[in-house]
Amino acid sequence: MSTITTKDGTEIYYKDWGKGQPIVFSHGWPLSADDWDNQMLFFLAQGYRVIAHDRRGHGRSTQTWTGNEMDTYADDLAALTDALDLKDAIHVGHSTGGGEVARYLGRHGTKRVAKAVLIGAVPPLMLKTAGNPGGLPIDVFDGIRAGVAGNRAEFYRDITLPFYGYNRPDAKISEGIRQHWWLQGMMGGIKAHYDCIKAFSETDFTEDLKKIDVPTLVMHGDDDQIVPIGASGLMSAELVKNAQLKVYPGLPHGMCATHPDVINADLLAFVKG
Repeated sequence: MSTITTKDGTEIYYKDWGKGQPIVFSHGWPLSADDWDNQMLFFLAQGYRVIAHDRRGHGRSTQTWTGNEMDTYADDLAALTDALDLKDAIHVGHSTGGGEVARYLGRHGTKRVAKAVLIGAVPPLMLKTAGNPGGLPIDVFDGIRAGVAGNRAEFYRDITLPFYGYNRPDAKISEGIRQHWWLQGMMGGIKAHYDCIKAFSETDFTEDLKKIDVPTLVMHGDDDQIVPIGASGLMSAELVKNAQLKVYPGLPHGMCATHPDVINADLLAFVKG
């Protein structure tokens, strides 16, 4: 397997296919690089170099018990881009991966970056606070922690229903998509996954978003039950200078898997634009 080793000895697994301008994909919690299958195959066929890694503690990377927070995630991404000497890269992040991309750009700058895309992403801040009244209450995230700690396998199976909007009336459920999510989740380490809940819910990315100085596309489904659009995508699009915002009526958090043709076409138009 292709891996890099970070300064603390963590092995980060990655895929690196094709030639051309690099597109780097950062996945959501608690998944892996495999969640980008539809996008990687599509952009590979369009003549791009596609790269995706398993975040530390996830997938095939080291099952870490430390460093499971956004600064280290961003540093791991920087280590990967440095090791591969990427230039003029397009960074695409979904959900927690959108936070990883935002913190990477805020912490390491954009000298290697051409464009950024945030899809159903957690910035600027998911947690409800006095300064962020539109966020979700801490009880929501405590419930996720309880589910992971109590019966992770069952919790991961159940969360696929709201993740993909399969709990909506007349939803066409794909058991294959649900099982793929579950398989990716169970490959990772429970300690890293537990820690990551705090990372994706309590990290404030406001200042990171303000630092982004490359063309940025914010994509969000307005029926996202995991990362509600009001306190995330809509606010991020206001904080990033000259960001483009695309709202998808009725689409769920996992719209890259449920509607890949729609998402891929819009991604390609932005990449080429």
